[in-house]
Amino acid sequence: MTKNGLEYPWSAPPEAATTREVAPGVHWIRMPLPFALDHINLWLLDDGEGVCIVDTGYGRDEVKACWDTILAGLGPRPVTRIIVTHFHPDHLGLAAWLQERTGAPISMTLGEYLAGHAVWHGLPGHSAVDMVAQFRQNGLEAARCEALSNRGNAYRAGVPSLPTRFDRLFDGSTLSIGGHKWRVITGFGHSPEHASLLCESLGILISGDMLLPTISTNVSVNAAMPHTDPLGWFLDSLQCVKDLPGAVLVLPSHGLPFRGIRERVVQLEAHHRERCNELLAACDTPRSAGELLGTLFRRELDTHQVMFAMGEAIAHLNHLTQQGALRLTEDGQGPIRYARTV
Repeated sequence: MTKNGLEYPWSAPPEAATTREVAPGVHWIRMPLPFALDHINLWLLDDGEGVCIVDTGYGRDEVKACWDTILAGLGPRPVTRIIVTHFHPDHLGLAAWLQERTGAPISMTLGEYLAGHAVWHGLPGHSAVDMVAQFRQNGLEAARCEALSNRGNAYRAGVPSLPTRFDRLFDGSTLSIGGHKWRVITGFGHSPEHASLLCESLGILISGDMLLPTISTNVSVNAAMPHTDPLGWFLDSLQCVKDLPGAVLVLPSHGLPFRGIRERVVQLEAHHRERCNELLAACDTPRSAGELLGTLFRRELDTHQVMFAMGEAIAHLNHLTQQGALRLTEDGQGPIRYARTV
C-alpha cells in the first residue's frame, strides 16, 4: 500500500498479545494505550537462544497481561536484554517490571534514565507544579491549568516503578543482537537523548518516536529549560537519518511500518515551516502561547493533549525567537507574549 508518498508493507497491525515477523528475526507487537493515541508498537529481536525487547509499553494491567501471553509463548527462550528508546511512559512504563520478571538488563541512554527519575520524583523543573506554573506564565487559561494541577504526577500512572540500574547507550555505539549489528542513533527535541536503532544488514530502522508516518512527533519546552529550542534540535536530528537508503524499513512507535525516510523527513520539515508561518501571521500583535493554541490545534483538546499542545506551542515560539523572527514582550504584569520583529 502506498499513501502520501510512503510505502506501507502492511495495511493493519497485529492483534494485541500476538507478534508478526517484519524482517528475519524482527517481530512486531502492538500494545494498547489509554489515550486518544491508543497504541504503541514494541519490538522483539531474536538474539541467539533468546530475545531482546525494544520498549515496554504503558504500566497497566492489560499491558502486563499481553506481556504474560507473549513471554509464555517464548517457552524456554530467555529475554537477553531490554532496550528503552526514551523515558516516556509508553516506552519505559513496564521496564522495571519486565526486568524483575525476566532478570534481563536494561539498556538506555543516560539522558533518558535521568529524565525518567526527575519526572517520577517531581524534581525541580520537572514536577507537575512547575509545569503548570510555566503554562500559566505562558497564558494558559485558569480552568485548563486547574485541570492539569488536579492530575498531579500523571507520569507515575504509566510508570509504576523505575529501574535502578541500567547499561548506558551512547550515540554511534553498536549492539550485537542475533548476529546483527545495531547502531545507536541519538535524537533530540522529543526527549533528552532518544535512542533509535539502525541495522544496515537487515535494512531496518527502529525509529521510536523520532520518525512517525502520519503524525508529527511532539516537541515540547519543559519548565526546567524554558528558553531552549527543541524544535531546532528535532529538525537537526532528522538530518541524521534523512539520507538513509529509501529501501530501509522504518519501524515507528506509532502507526504502521513504512518505507520512504527522505519523503517523510521532507514532509515534517514542510509541516513545521507551515506552523511557524501560521504563528508569525498571528503575532502581528503580541500573543501568548495559550492564546495561540487555537492557531496550531483546530480541534478540541483533552487535558492530556493540552499538556503536549502547550509544550509544542512554546517550542515553536522559542524557535522563531531564536531565529530572530519574534521577540518577547514580557511586562511582568501578564503572560509572556511574542510579537513579530518585522
